Amino acid sequence: MNHAEIIAKELELKSWQVAETIKLLDQGNTIPFIARYRKEATGELDETSLRIIVDRLEYLRGLAKRKEEVLRLIEEQGKLNDELRTKILEAAKLQEVEDLYRPYKQKRRTRATVAKEKGLEALADYLWSQPKDAQPEQTAQQFINPELGVNTVTEALDGALDIIAELVSDDAEVRKIIRKKTLEQANITANAKKEERSPYEMYYDYQEPVRKIPPHRILALNRGEKEEFLTVRLEIDLEQILPLLEAKFLKGGPCRELIQKALRDAYKRLIEPSIEREIRAEITAKAEEQAVKVFAANLRQLLLQPPVRAKTILGIDPGYRTGCKWALIDDTGKLIKVGVIYPHPPQNQREQAKQDLLEVVKENAVDIITVGNGTASRETEELVAEVIQQNNLPLEYIIVSEAGASVYSASALAKEEFPDLDLSLRSAVSIARRLQDPLAELVKIEPKAIGVGQYQHDIQAKVLTGTLAGVVESCVNTVGVDLNTASAAILRYIAGLNSAVAKNIVAYREKNGKFRSRAELKKVPRLGEQTFIQCAGFIRLPDGENILENTSVHPESYELARKILAKAGFLVEDLKTKGAQISKALAKLQVEELAEELQAGVPTVKDIIAALQCPGRDPREDLPKPLLRRDVTKLEDLREGMILEGTVRNIVDFGLFVDIGLENDGLVHISELSTNYVRHPMEVAAVGDIVRVRVLSLDPERNRVGLSLKNTT
Repeated sequence: MNHAEIIAKELELKSWQVAETIKLLDQGNTIPFIARYRKEATGELDETSLRIIVDRLEYLRGLAKRKEEVLRLIEEQGKLNDELRTKILEAAKLQEVEDLYRPYKQKRRTRATVAKEKGLEALADYLWSQPKDAQPEQTAQQFINPELGVNTVTEALDGALDIIAELVSDDAEVRKIIRKKTLEQANITANAKKEERSPYEMYYDYQEPVRKIPPHRILALNRGEKEEFLTVRLEIDLEQILPLLEAKFLKGGPCRELIQKALRDAYKRLIEPSIEREIRAEITAKAEEQAVKVFAANLRQLLLQPPVRAKTILGIDPGYRTGCKWALIDDTGKLIKVGVIYPHPPQNQREQAKQDLLEVVKENAVDIITVGNGTASRETEELVAEVIQQNNLPLEYIIVSEAGASVYSASALAKEEFPDLDLSLRSAVSIARRLQDPLAELVKIEPKAIGVGQYQHDIQAKVLTGTLAGVVESCVNTVGVDLNTASAAILRYIAGLNSAVAKNIVAYREKNGKFRSRAELKKVPRLGEQTFIQCAGFIRLPDGENILENTSVHPESYELARKILAKAGFLVEDLKTKGAQISKALAKLQVEELAEELQAGVPTVKDIIAALQCPGRDPREDLPKPLLRRDVTKLEDLREGMILEGTVRNIVDFGLFVDIGLENDGLVHISELSTNYVRHPMEVAAVGDIVRVRVLSLDPERNRVGLSLKNTT
């Protein structure tokens, strides 16, 4: 089977869908472009399916390349036969190829190679053949050679057994059998490496079957081991393994005990440590894959939070000694002014801080205050709530995650954007803008620094970065960007563009003024025809010459869009003044018949009609708006059984973390998500959701609150 057929079978797709996708990818098309504008070619595969195809294709091509290399290396040794060639070519996994290559791989000096240097290979072959009339000791006598370092019969036999042990260890079939048995029967165990308090105390005397351990627990054990609090092992009863080896290799006769000794040594010294490393790596890779999926889903939900537009916002970056830095932005995100207040220790200028805050709010008609959730966040929240209540202000506030704000404030981008501001003042601007347009602000930050996952700092940077970049790319292209206001930071994620071209677009705009059409992009240095095709449909021009350019209709389909509008009795220009009428008329069209008449694909016609019904629509506007507050919640205010509203801040494998206005988010364990079985918390909620929760338990000592989604009506 070719790669397309293999992937199609795995994903239960049609071979032609995968083959066309591979063809489009090899032609240099981007995933967002293929998903949006080549639906007919792929059978309407979505971005998720396309990204899986890309990953599998990369793996299979890497596997094919490794097979070629292994075949070449074995052939150079003159040891490649038809049977081995067939096994390598038919191997479905990289691990199988490596197992088959293992006997031919250049090894460092081992006990077996030393024994071979001593001339004991022939003795090993004799013992391994296990003749019924064998005389091991008498035969070994013939291999005594003090000059080569073999002084006794015992030394000769031990050396021969070392050769046999390595032969068994290199057997691909043996490794496959033992790997499978270990995965099915082994326990993963953990013990305390040092007796002291740590976050890993629950694992100080712990064991669980490898086949059942959940991903987040694997990553927790790995971290505990890395931080030297835990000793982690895979353990399986030797008696579950030895019979497998004996059944395969043991023939009986006078050599029986010697061969048993070699088999035991092969397993304990060579196979077990190697298989343990392989399985730990395998389950870690799967755990990381799950963690990346969770992080990616959370990140997507966070990036697609609805913008709070047309509001003047005051962002506060809380702090103690250095004060609370604040930044005021207008309803377009432009920075108006910055300042600092010192309400907390050691200055304790609380009344002065309240007065300063009141003046800023009143003078600038502030609508919302955003407070970062870092150090001194809750004390600052109390201050803000007091100012609102004592002055009866028509004002609301919200706590926003400041994860990554410090990363942004120290970045080259922030220095370029605000060269005259110090780091913490830049953070305050970011905290304000995160509410006004989360996507536009958060794309400026390295995705893994945004902090909506589990154990993301333990995951290989390459794996995490690649996936999260794909999520950001998907979100940016789903929403689209205003070509005349977008920063280079967000433009670089548009399909087909990169950082250099994004900067060229901004530079062109600054030099020549606003873009009047998408086609003008072709005048930007290093933005050629192929790049234009990829990016054009994701660019928006709200005040451009052609209203189609404020929709997701691609330039290649403008003529088709005009024909569709004509069938509804309208012109493109009518979109500016007759939107409601056009929307109703388009809804009455028979899509399949229209597509056939216009010789166009049904998916493309559907998408164009949807785009024409609401030019300029932001898909995020359909989502629930963030929960704004006017008063502060304290742990002492809570009682078990109370019903509250909160915002889902993070989702992990074992539950939801919900912000109910306390210093720490409350946890809704997976068992408290529903009265029905829940496979994963993501089935129930998304990051940013507003949920009703019931207080289940209170732990003032550890400042923890247990919550439930059950019985909250």
